[in-house]
Amino acid sequence: MSNAKGRLLAGTILSAVVVGSVHAAPLDAAFVVAQAPQGEQEKDKKPPPQRPGQRQQQQEERRQEAPRAAPGAQPPGQERQVQPPRSPDAHPPGRPQERQVQPPPSPDAHPPAPPPSAQQPGQRGAGGPAGQLPRPTAPQRPVGTPAIAPSALQPPAPPPGSPAAQAQRAFVPPAQDGARRLDDVRGARREVREGDRVMIQEPGRLIIREGGRTIIRHSETDRFRWQARDVSIERRGADTVTVFERPDGSRIYTVTDESGRLLRRYRRAPDGREIIIIDNRYGGPPRVGGYFVNLPPPVIRIPRERYIVDARYARPDDIYYALWAAPVAHIERPYTLDEIRYSPSLRERMPRVDLDTVTFDTGSWEVTPDQVEHLAVIADGINRAIAVNPSEVFLIAGHTDAVGSDVDNLSLSDRRAESVALVLSQQFGVPAENLTTQGYGEQYLKVPTPGPERANRRVTAQRITPLLTGQNEAVPGAPH
Repeated sequence: MSNAKGRLLAGTILSAVVVGSVHAAPLDAAFVVAQAPQGEQEKDKKPPPQRPGQRQQQQEERRQEAPRAAPGAQPPGQERQVQPPRSPDAHPPGRPQERQVQPPPSPDAHPPAPPPSAQQPGQRGAGGPAGQLPRPTAPQRPVGTPAIAPSALQPPAPPPGSPAAQAQRAFVPPAQDGARRLDDVRGARREVREGDRVMIQEPGRLIIREGGRTIIRHSETDRFRWQARDVSIERRGADTVTVFERPDGSRIYTVTDESGRLLRRYRRAPDGREIIIIDNRYGGPPRVGGYFVNLPPPVIRIPRERYIVDARYARPDDIYYALWAAPVAHIERPYTLDEIRYSPSLRERMPRVDLDTVTFDTGSWEVTPDQVEHLAVIADGINRAIAVNPSEVFLIAGHTDAVGSDVDNLSLSDRRAESVALVLSQQFGVPAENLTTQGYGEQYLKVPTPGPERANRRVTAQRITPLLTGQNEAVPGAPH
């Protein structure tokens, strides 16, 4: 009799442990499986001998304890079900459990966690204690998201009309001439004729008319001063060498001829290594007509939205693709910067980004503070490309609408391109030597209308490195 009671007691303990293990963590479940054979061995153990009258005393104690048993207790002979402890967040008895509504999964989010029924009860997940639903995980960062959030790069704009707003109202190039408005530029113009060539000099610019074409030139040395610790100028024969020393010890060399035209630009690191960024030297006389290259229009085999990317509606990856992409048509040889600037058939071989998030008031080249942060993704794409290849060069091109004279519009567009390049360097740390700017006036209207149109008063950004080097390659790691 005592041997049978021992078997019953051992079976009850084993059953209670197994039932409880259903709600245990996986480690506890493995522990129960490992200890289960010892419970089976209890059947073969002989109980210790009982003293006379001990059996009757135990039965009497059980009869006295029976009335004090909790309601719902199992009757003698049946196994007692061991319930797991209630989680602090579990619903109280009698209340219906609220339905957990899960939001639709984001395309960039992690795979949804398995439902509670698929998890082990009592198992601790990423969300917290046992019995608690796992917390939703944060979505992954989309590919191509800017490394620094635009809001972290530029503080919120101050209230309009406040002293702070007036202090930072414009990002206008501080040219040596001090021109701040188009009226200042008009009043300082001087026209000179040399045969069939007409040259219009204005503060910081030279406009040349020849052979039915009109172009504008300017010096980019003032734009480099913002990132320079020291500036020195020296003469080497007929050329002028301007050296900009950076706080990190590197130096930027800009070599120009007697007319101010850029010949070379290179960077010398503190250890003496040199990186050629632009080599604008070419054979033949320095004629405006010699800058133009006539090529057949390229065959565009990529979607239009990837060839000309509208920044307002584009994803970061689309912008990075346009700024890092290979040419859409084969580049046969290296071209000079002047050939690229003044030959639309060359520039058409590279995708570009239309910065329609930054537009200008009539007659203005001011980038307002509320538009600055729209340039963050552009700056991030350019900086990433330069980090891979320090010789990358990007053209910032300025445009106007069709209102006004062609000379006014050329000057306006050129100053707008310089303003945006200054913001990219001042606010986002884009190396000034890896940017070049050019104005095109009203030649390339986005909206074909002769009237005032803000969408036409804009700038574009374009990678021109393959045109300068003659290499038909994208930036390594470019999106596909």
